[in-house]
Amino acid sequence: MKIVGPKLRYSVPGIEADLASRKLVFLGGPRQVGKTTLALRLLGGEDESHPAYFNYDDVRQRAALVRGELPKAPFVVLDEIHKYPRWRNLLKGFYDTRRSSTRFLVTGSARLDLYRRGGDSLQGRYHYHRLHPFSFNELGAGHSDRTLVSHLLEHGGFPEPCLRGDARFTRRWRKERMERVLRDDVRDLESVRDIGMLELLVEALPARVGSPLSVKALSEDLQVSFATVERWIQILERMYVCFRLAPFGAPRIRAVKKERKLYLWDWAAVPDPGPRFENFVACQLLKHCHLDEDTEGYRTELRFLRDVDRRELDFVVLRDGKPRLCVECKTGERAVSAAALYFSARAKLGDLYQVHRGTRDYLDRTAQVRVLPFERLCEELALP
Repeated sequence: MKIVGPKLRYSVPGIEADLASRKLVFLGGPRQVGKTTLALRLLGGEDESHPAYFNYDDVRQRAALVRGELPKAPFVVLDEIHKYPRWRNLLKGFYDTRRSSTRFLVTGSARLDLYRRGGDSLQGRYHYHRLHPFSFNELGAGHSDRTLVSHLLEHGGFPEPCLRGDARFTRRWRKERMERVLRDDVRDLESVRDIGMLELLVEALPARVGSPLSVKALSEDLQVSFATVERWIQILERMYVCFRLAPFGAPRIRAVKKERKLYLWDWAAVPDPGPRFENFVACQLLKHCHLDEDTEGYRTELRFLRDVDRRELDFVVLRDGKPRLCVECKTGERAVSAAALYFSARAKLGDLYQVHRGTRDYLDRTAQVRVLPFERLCEELALP
């Protein structure tokens, strides 16, 4: 199946509004998620030779940037500039001397939101946006709903494999992308001596998706210290390989407080159908949370709910600390889960949904839980 990509990425309106307000705009996200393509389209094309596009990985452009040489253009894109040790002061100088005449978009595959916190020299001068892979609503126009969901589950949402729709290409792309993340990004931005052991950790993570993550068990399997595995996972989070969700401690529920669940940004790398579907939904909801934070300024979080008796709701979306909605994932068309019935009677959790890959759509009036197909959830909540 061939997929036609959107003409306009979901984050462009918010980015353009912030650029118009004469703020620096930072655009972060995973490697190969489409940041450079988005930036070049904002410049008016897709040609990386555009004179207003600067990539720090290009040796010639790197030298010009360090010397402070930029063209007199109304809009400039700076790609991977955070790899320069003194990038904050360099960027501050560009912005302070040209804020009235030039708009700046700064992109990076590593986590700009972490590196920008290393100092306050840019405080008040920028807005930060995170670009996610394609999702159901972003690709929905002109495609069959159920076929599109199956396609996304098989190929993921990263532009190249998703739009190509070829299983062989997807496998090779995933392998080569991860090699570049580990060999290039980690080498440039982190201090890791044993990349081979980090690769083994990456290979072990897909089987842990959707369950409480035991760092201790991973450390025993890899025969390295707990602290080392925890540090490596944090590095992978900064590289947008994976993300972890913290538990939500609802009142009147003996909720767990320390366990965290892990998911991958490339959900198609998860081998088992059930965890893969849950990971897919997690990425969709995280995209919603990040867009709400980046454009509206709310503190929006994605968490899960689990009590000491192992009853669990897969996802809770919080805005400013208060639950707005909960989502439970089931691959088949099943009755409302016992956990949803239990939690709905004991806590105010906002709207409760149970999503599946079938066609049934109904409201369980006893628990006030809506059971519906995944694509219907995306449409009704207007998820990005």
